[in-house]
Amino acid sequence: MQAPTIGGVRVRKGDGETVRLARGSSLTDFAEKIGVDAAALVQMLFHLGEMVTSTESVNDATLELLGEELNYVVEVVSPEDEDRELLESFDLEFGEDEGADDQLVARPPVVTVMGHVDHGKTKLLDALRSANVVDKEAGGITQHIGAYQVATEVDGEERRITFIDTPGHEAFTAMRARGSKSSDIAVLVVAADDGVMPQTVEALNHAKAAEVPIVVAVNKIDRPDADPTKVRGQLTEYGLVPEEYGGDTMFVDVSAREMLNLDALLEAIVLTTDASLDLRANPEQDAQGLIVEAHLDRGRGPVATILVQRGTLRVGDSIVAGPAHGRVRAMLDEHGDTVEEADPSRPVMVLGLSAVPGAGQNFLVVEDDRVARQIAEKRESRERAAMQAKRRVRRTLEDFMASMEKGAESQELNLILKGDVSGSVEALEDSLAKIDVGDEVSIRVIDRGVGAITETNVDLAAASDAIIIGFNVRPQGKASEMADREGVEIRYYSVIYQAIEEIEAALKGMLKPEFEETTLGQAEIREIFRSSKIGNIAGCMVTDGVIRRNAKVRLLRDGAVIADNLDLASLRREKDDASEVREGFECGLVLRNYQNIQTGDIVEAFEMREIPRS
Repeated sequence: MQAPTIGGVRVRKGDGETVRLARGSSLTDFAEKIGVDAAALVQMLFHLGEMVTSTESVNDATLELLGEELNYVVEVVSPEDEDRELLESFDLEFGEDEGADDQLVARPPVVTVMGHVDHGKTKLLDALRSANVVDKEAGGITQHIGAYQVATEVDGEERRITFIDTPGHEAFTAMRARGSKSSDIAVLVVAADDGVMPQTVEALNHAKAAEVPIVVAVNKIDRPDADPTKVRGQLTEYGLVPEEYGGDTMFVDVSAREMLNLDALLEAIVLTTDASLDLRANPEQDAQGLIVEAHLDRGRGPVATILVQRGTLRVGDSIVAGPAHGRVRAMLDEHGDTVEEADPSRPVMVLGLSAVPGAGQNFLVVEDDRVARQIAEKRESRERAAMQAKRRVRRTLEDFMASMEKGAESQELNLILKGDVSGSVEALEDSLAKIDVGDEVSIRVIDRGVGAITETNVDLAAASDAIIIGFNVRPQGKASEMADREGVEIRYYSVIYQAIEEIEAALKGMLKPEFEETTLGQAEIREIFRSSKIGNIAGCMVTDGVIRRNAKVRLLRDGAVIADNLDLASLRREKDDASEVREGFECGLVLRNYQNIQTGDIVEAFEMREIPRS
């Protein structure tokens, strides 16, 4: 059946059938699914007010709009479903323990340490594993997720516990959420002298959303103003009732600085695990798990901190981790010692990947390098298409006309983000996206990545007039010289909120300044002196305020403005040049390029002052 002509384009309509498309599909992909010419879809969208080429990734809303016009139900496949279908095509599955019940063995709990900034989360982990993470963090704020394993003895049996440290600053909400989703138990750290704070509540909500048991560590009990009872009362309001009050949440008073009650905290974690969870995994199957963090090491290449969730990972295994693949060349534990294999709940650093995977992505062992490469390439192209669709702002004809009318009024700040680890780059991008200083200026992240700033980054920045933000990274090779040559600005940061504040200030600086007029003073012309060399000289008495040499002036006669926005050619007090003359003093002045003055005229001085943006 022929469709009615839409904007002169005749396209066969569907009968309401469902068309499944991957996120970030192009019009060509859609056209192939329904058996029409992609050029016809481009033309149709143009008449619907959208300007899109046939090969560029389009967002979900545009695909659905086109589907409605053509009587198709467009179903955009979620990234999770798409990944599952991709793995199924290789007879793989992520997230299931294989084998019979008797093949499953107990595994250590994975614990996320959460809480408000500066409540002592990292100090507590320091004390537990006798290492020092805080000193390496800029500003004393944890900006990466670290994973470590400690051992404790409960009822004469050695028990291992894996800890994931999550950042405290508000910009790292996404990283904290990811930490809670990958763990079995959450330890909520609350300072006894500070009580429940906004990020404490936020962390608590993440843990509840992940449906994990919570153990509360009331830290800093060695402080003189510590009040653990107050903390218990505050958290009761949020549904965490201590065992001593008849509830089911274990509260442990600890001091990370004085090393107090740390054994009791570890024991509480083990007891909560035994009471609430049945943690078992099959160590014999191919390993699967999560990327906790990843970065680019100058000497060792891409390095990923991974958490094995099921199976056993061994050196030499072929793995695929998000869009990266490779063979496990070496594995290191949290102390930097090499290990040959990692069993369930074991965090290790893996060397040998082809690229830096994203934090929070899954990894799995496959049969050989060929399969790993094929899955990684498909994932990479899918991620690239989805990212292009996400970044592409719907540009309608109305938008285009509006921008033409505005001309250069609307401005955009282009940024390229480079960081040392993928989680920090993600957190920085999320935070920058939330900056809002009005409609006149906007921010656009045109590229992001992990590792040193390269010449390719500088090339892109020069071509797109972008600023490069380096978070804990520096330029590589001749990138710095190239940036100087091309006039590309590179800004370096080690603390995330400093980057956010400066970029927000830069955006406000891009706003067109707003000015208001401020009257400085008035002078009455009492006498006029004629000079063949410089014209009419006005002998004046300053009657109000001040007359400044560099200010603008206007001439008033009988209350009406005769001339406006004039400059002073000279201002003199007696025989000397003056920068300003105040009320009650006489002066002589000459108006630049204006001679029509009379006795009794008023010279009013004013200046335009910029109104500071809030």
